[in-house]
Amino acid sequence: MRWIYGAGVLVVVAGLSAYFYVQYQLNAPLFTEEAQQQIEAEVAAQNEEAFARPAPQSAIYPPANPQNNAYFGDLHSHSALSFDSYIFGNRLSIDESYRIAKGNAVESASGERIQLTVPLDFAAVTDHAEGFGLFETCAQDDASDEFRTLCRRFDSPNANFFLELREAGEKRPPTNLGSAENSIAEEQARSTWAQIVGAAERHNEPGRFTTFAAYEYSPPLPDRGKIHRNVIFRNNTVPARAISAFDALTEINLWDMISADCEAPCDFITIPHNPNKSWGLAFASHTIDGDAYTADDWKMRDEVEPLVEIFQIKGNSECSLGFGATDEECGFEQFLPPCEEGQVTQCIHPTSMARDGLKLGLALEEELGFNPLDFGMIGSTDTHNSNPGNAEEYDFRGAAGLFTGNANLRLRGMRGGRGATFQNPGGLAVVWAPENTRDALFDAMERKEVYATSGTRIRLRFFGGPSYEDSLMTADNPIEIAYQQGVPMGGMLRPSDDETPAFYVQALQDPLNAPLDRVQIIKGWVEDGSVKEIVLDVACGDGRTIDPETGRCPATTASVDLTNCAFEEDKGAQLLQAVWKDPDYDAGQRAFYYARVIQNPTCRWSTYDALRLAETPPDDLPSTSTEMAWSSPIWVGGQ
Repeated sequence: MRWIYGAGVLVVVAGLSAYFYVQYQLNAPLFTEEAQQQIEAEVAAQNEEAFARPAPQSAIYPPANPQNNAYFGDLHSHSALSFDSYIFGNRLSIDESYRIAKGNAVESASGERIQLTVPLDFAAVTDHAEGFGLFETCAQDDASDEFRTLCRRFDSPNANFFLELREAGEKRPPTNLGSAENSIAEEQARSTWAQIVGAAERHNEPGRFTTFAAYEYSPPLPDRGKIHRNVIFRNNTVPARAISAFDALTEINLWDMISADCEAPCDFITIPHNPNKSWGLAFASHTIDGDAYTADDWKMRDEVEPLVEIFQIKGNSECSLGFGATDEECGFEQFLPPCEEGQVTQCIHPTSMARDGLKLGLALEEELGFNPLDFGMIGSTDTHNSNPGNAEEYDFRGAAGLFTGNANLRLRGMRGGRGATFQNPGGLAVVWAPENTRDALFDAMERKEVYATSGTRIRLRFFGGPSYEDSLMTADNPIEIAYQQGVPMGGMLRPSDDETPAFYVQALQDPLNAPLDRVQIIKGWVEDGSVKEIVLDVACGDGRTIDPETGRCPATTASVDLTNCAFEEDKGAQLLQAVWKDPDYDAGQRAFYYARVIQNPTCRWSTYDALRLAETPPDDLPSTSTEMAWSSPIWVGGQ
């Protein structure tokens, strides 16, 4: 009995000890002065010379081009004006964000140097509208004691604060910060928005560097799901307020409310991001609250939502193995599995990924008479470190301030775990436009002559036409001919019944990165009421030829030296191009086609960080990455 009693006491003591330890951990400040010093000391100990990297490049300003220039940018990034970025310890302003985008070197919160190898051509800082006015309200002399307490918690967050914010954020309808009596005032929220618009104006330099007034609309989903949209305005004529998830419960409300406030010359688009974490809502036929889309809702979506962000720090949203996709490239930077029966969150639904959305659009066209999901594709970063466009594997500094403030934290996390290993540096948006101005870039985004990359600066052209021949590849002016005889990516091709469409794809290597492995064309079509897809290689590097049975190139033999991340520069191709005709084209079928370019392997960011720490790369993570670029589709047939 004594033994049992003693054991019981030990269990109680152990339980209480565990409880108080957990409570201590939950309530302990995350960023004490001691913790900050430790993070900075680890930064100082990192070996930034453990591998070679390109030297920073000067910006290039090409002259106006009627056949369009490729402009590289980031339409999704956050400064310290975003409340989550601020909680992460980031204190770099929106002005600092634009300075970094232009190529200036800045020190992060942890002391790491941030500098793009190549400056961006354009950027939009998309801070969360749900936090607009927070810092202005905190600065008010008449702020309540309750709100001042809330403000202090932002300055010195603990784990409990994160849990509380997450719980509050997942409520429907969402509640504003503070109590009903002490929520953020409309006046202060408008003041933040005016600051954002003003910063975009200060940094806009037509012909050299373009900025867009923008913000993120961020309704939450359970289990850290996302069905957020970036709102991008054409010019500085914008509404006086930014519509947040507190104002508009659904995307339909969002479009209606912005449209009511946005009168010409005001113009806007919305760009959904993270379809992979939308828990199936990204391309579903209903809203977050389960309201079914009407035909008018689909028309509105078609008008204001021409693009989808398919690649960013939270993964690849092109496709997933399963649900009809069989190509192994769908596993690239994909960290969520397909949903099992009954599973709702932390998995990929058949309506989660961009390729699935494109296929759904074809099916909806038969029902509605128009395709409401004929969207173009871009990449961006979603960085919360005020560093738009910082998408290089060798310079990934995390995306969450002090939480990912050095190589050790990125690989192992602040209190154990796996840190940011499920993330990647994010991607870039590339726009084909005649000049680098707001109107030219915005027009190109509306016509979907854009593409996505995983961070590399591959230059990708994709055209469709009824009369392209192989001779186009050796012509002196192939791009001029391609425009004259067809349509570029994002276009609609309507061949006559006796014409077979051909596609011209041209891909140029990023001169500061590895050569190209292959170019593929992905086709989706409707056949006998069902939607199908196929992936075919159309050009291979190193003189390899396509296997006629599989339609694929033999695997590349290019390798990477994991001791210093040197890649083989003499394998692969600087230029890959092809003219391809669909042997199975049926004039009675609606179809889409898009190009995907795959680069030879290079080190993944986690390998670079391991080298900084003089460690071997983690054996449960890919050591290398095959960077990609994805064109916007060309649609063939239909109305």
